Amino acid sequence: MKSIFATTRRTFIKRTGIIAGTTALSGAGVAAFLSRTASSAAAANASNTTDKHISSAGAGINVLLVHGAFVDASSWHKVISLLQGQGFNVLTVQLPMTSIADDVAVTNEALAYLATTSNPTILVGHSYGGVVISNVGLTGSNVRGLVYIAAFAPDSGESVQSLIGQFPATPVGNVLAPSFVPNTLWITPSAFPSVFMQDVNTIEAKADALAQKPWALSCIGTPSGTPTWKSVPSWYLVSQNDRVINPDAERFFAKRMGATTREIASSHASPVSHPLEVSEFILAASQAIHA
Repeated sequence: MKSIFATTRRTFIKRTGIIAGTTALSGAGVAAFLSRTASSAAAANASNTTDKHISSAGAGINVLLVHGAFVDASSWHKVISLLQGQGFNVLTVQLPMTSIADDVAVTNEALAYLATTSNPTILVGHSYGGVVISNVGLTGSNVRGLVYIAAFAPDSGESVQSLIGQFPATPVGNVLAPSFVPNTLWITPSAFPSVFMQDVNTIEAKADALAQKPWALSCIGTPSGTPTWKSVPSWYLVSQNDRVINPDAERFFAKRMGATTREIASSHASPVSHPLEVSEFILAASQAIHA
């Protein structure tokens, strides 16, 4: 099956003269921006509660959230509020999205930061973030579970490009284009709401379309290493109405991993459109590791 990226990618390479899969490392340590993106008070307000009513279900558990392509760490803000309301210690990663190596390096830094506590960590990846969490270093990281949210879950030697080519094309392939940043792709902003987050308020979706974070071609073509999901228990939340990753691909990833799987009637952007279901799924994973 022809990849949905094939035509756009060939055109882009022709225009820019670059070869997919090659990029200069940007110094992930300097580029790292690890931030807690909401205070406990903001979380309480967002979930229509107060600090004294915050649950203790997630107490003593870290959650590290890794965003996907075409968005940034702010895509998790609704989920963060809900997780904090459950008592989790939440941290997000701001990926540079200049290469898989850079993105993994930043995530490893976040895991090292969380490892300064003795608390177990649930590592969560959305979309391309699944590639990142599949390639992190686990030694000394306290990672006890992996949660994939409508995410790629490559095996050794597989790339985003090769995985997409195994399944029928989705609408996103018709609206990918070179972005304003050299050697990167984005989704044509006018098409972003209907393709990426069709179940999100139009005003919010249009704003997110203009706040897109471009995605380097090397992230698409670089093969994955030995995946973490072969050694850590995994959970997978399928988006049934996904127009970016084929839902059947998501089901394939989940089955291959032997992941605990749930499906929801969501667009690709489930952390934005279905934050309650996403946070509840993460909570379920955290409870399972303590069972």
